[in-house]
Amino acid sequence: MARCAEIVATGRFAPEHEVTNDELRERFDPLVPEFVDKMEAGSGIRTRRWAPDGWATSDVALPAAQQALERAGLRPEDVDLIILGTDSPDFITPATSVVLQYKLGAKNAGTFDVGCACASFPTGLAIGSGMIATNPSINTVLVVGVYLMHKLADPNDPMIFFYGDGAGAAVLRTAGKPGFIASAFQADGSYNRHWGIYACGTAEPATEEAVRAGRTRVRMLERYPPEINHEGWPRLVRRLAAGGGFAVSDIDFAIFTQVRKPSIELVMEDLGLPLDRTHTVMEKWGYTGSACVGMALDDAVAAGRLAPGDLLVLIGSGVGYNQAGAAFRWRT
Repeated sequence: MARCAEIVATGRFAPEHEVTNDELRERFDPLVPEFVDKMEAGSGIRTRRWAPDGWATSDVALPAAQQALERAGLRPEDVDLIILGTDSPDFITPATSVVLQYKLGAKNAGTFDVGCACASFPTGLAIGSGMIATNPSINTVLVVGVYLMHKLADPNDPMIFFYGDGAGAAVLRTAGKPGFIASAFQADGSYNRHWGIYACGTAEPATEEAVRAGRTRVRMLERYPPEINHEGWPRLVRRLAAGGGFAVSDIDFAIFTQVRKPSIELVMEDLGLPLDRTHTVMEKWGYTGSACVGMALDDAVAAGRLAPGDLLVLIGSGVGYNQAGAAFRWRT
């Protein structure tokens, strides 16, 4: 019998400390008048959560991982593999996934990080599903997307408006029938200098001058054209449908990177899907990057928006740029 993967449980974590748009207005309106109003209108973001100053990314990931395992009725020792996606890691090396493994107590699990920014969660689900399909020793995979980018930003940079901290998690297990249906990926590295952290790596190791110039902080050097998502997301969904042998109209539920609510509305219209087949969370948690697709999925599950047998599509889009999609038949 073929080995297939299905999502058996999800989890999420958003820190307690809330930072509202009104707080950011007080900080940035004297510098950039009406900046927050414009960003709120263009994104739908009204507030966000920030983790405590002493926390690392693995600390944000841990509660979401624990919640997903508890809901799956599993112990940390039952996990065979941890795949963690983030572009705000604890360290450049070692991998944040191995730190999470230790904190979680998943002593039998192997681990690795996925580093394609906000496309990391659907990428991790696709990789984990492939691991289950091809490796008889892997039956339980924990996938976590986590984001702590506000800590890597200049607090005086107005673009901090977007960054919310959080984590989303999913547990994949072996199943007799798919679960996992298909994945699709696309990228364009010509945008690699638009938004990122450009010192601290091998291209430019951290130096006193780099710190003074702000290159060890995340920053936007050039805006992305909106068509990257407005055209890229529908193209990726159609590629996913072609590869998975289903029609776009068959999609029961679609979740996209939670950066701009109007973009999601435009893309759903392009795909010919009604808005009641998607879900947004940026309004209450901000842009949670590598975590947002997982957090939105868990929030939709908690709201009862997915039914057994639904065809679910997850689309992640990250700087670089990377875009990834995964399709599942919902069985939990």
